[in-house]
Order: sequence, then structure tokens, then C-alpha cells
Amino acid sequence: MNESFARAEICRIGKSLFDRGYVHSTAGNISVALDAEDGGGFLITPTDACLGFLNPGALAKLDDNLQQTSGDRASKTILLHQQIYATARALGQEVQCVLHTHSTHSVALSLHPPTEAGGELLPPITPYFVMKVGHVPVIDYHRPGDPVVAQQVAQTIRDYAESGSAIRAVMLARLGPVVWHSTPASAMATLEELEETARLWLLAQPKPAPLSEANIQALRLTFNAVW
Repeated sequence: MNESFARAEICRIGKSLFDRGYVHSTAGNISVALDAEDGGGFLITPTDACLGFLNPGALAKLDDNLQQTSGDRASKTILLHQQIYATARALGQEVQCVLHTHSTHSVALSLHPPTEAGGELLPPITPYFVMKVGHVPVIDYHRPGDPVVAQQVAQTIRDYAESGSAIRAVMLARLGPVVWHSTPASAMATLEELEETARLWLLAQPKPAPLSEANIQALRLTFNAVW
């Protein structure tokens, strides 16, 4: 992704998420992996930056070795982002953006140990959750920025790939979701669908049954869903 476009997209996505309440205060971060022909490396939102008021020129720029070359001090989650890029790409996923928020309903679901099989945040209750988000494994709580999280997320991506599921999201317990995709806009759409499904699950009383395996198989065959 071209650097000037990437800077503009990070700021646009950040403001959109902030204006609609998907992020608040200085929570959350967004990164983009820059194209090799543009020198490679990463752009990421600065530490403690409000995503609603980002300055394109102040975004942190780092090289492929995570050495910062310009901008304000990088978010402490850059190691996690780097591990997601490296691991998902090694498995054939096209990934150029990683997005992390503290979205309310998703975090609320993670305040108790997950009850779904496999330790996942949500069951497959809607077709668009299956198609647009997929499995969302919960990562045990660690302090923000703990390097152990990067290792656990990378291993989780590999474990799901071995079982035939190319995941695009994980849930950091008590912190928030992390999603990744081929563009910032696609990452935002994935985050939106995840948060809205979490909201539906919390609102629904009694809890709905998940889609059946036959329902999910139809989504695989018709829409190429990877659940």
C-alpha cells in the first residue's frame, strides 16, 4: 500500500470508528504494512493517541525490524501487529492492515470465561458473522503490550490454519478485539460485524441456537465462507 494513501486511510478509519463509538478516549490502534517497493516497514498509530483526531504526519513509521524512523512514539502493540502480519502471510493470507479496539460489547463478553467450545467469543448465530468474521478465539488476559500475547496470537493463527480455518480476528480478554485484513476498510468492516454480533448476543434473551452445520455448509458452498 502506498504510504501517503495508507496515512490518509488510517486517519479516515480512526475517525470513523471514533465518531460511531467503536473506540473511545485513547484506546485502540491501527497499523498498515507498507509495500516493499515503497521501502517496506509499517505505519502505526502513536501510543496514547485518540483515533478520532489523528495527524497523518505524526503516525509512527517503523522499518521491518521495528526500528522507528519517524513520527510520534509507536503504539506498544506493534510487536503483536508484526507477528500477525508475519504469521498470517506465511499461511497465505493477504494482510495489510491490523486493527485493535476496545469495543464495548466485545469486551463485555470477554469479562467472563468463554463458554463456547474451543474458547471462542461467539457462536455462529448469523450468516454474516460466519462469512465476514469467522471464528474468534479468546486469548487469555495479559497486561497491555505484553510480548507473550504476540506469541499466543501467532500460535493461535497457526493452530486454526491447521484445522482448516483461516481466522481474521482474535479477542484479547478484558481488552478488545484484534482484526486483520487486506485493506483498512476491510478490517474496519470485519470489526463492525464482530461488534454488532456481540451486541446481538448480549441483547438476545433467551440466547439463540447457533446456525446448524448444514446452514454453515451452505454458506461455504455459496459464498466461499471459511468457517
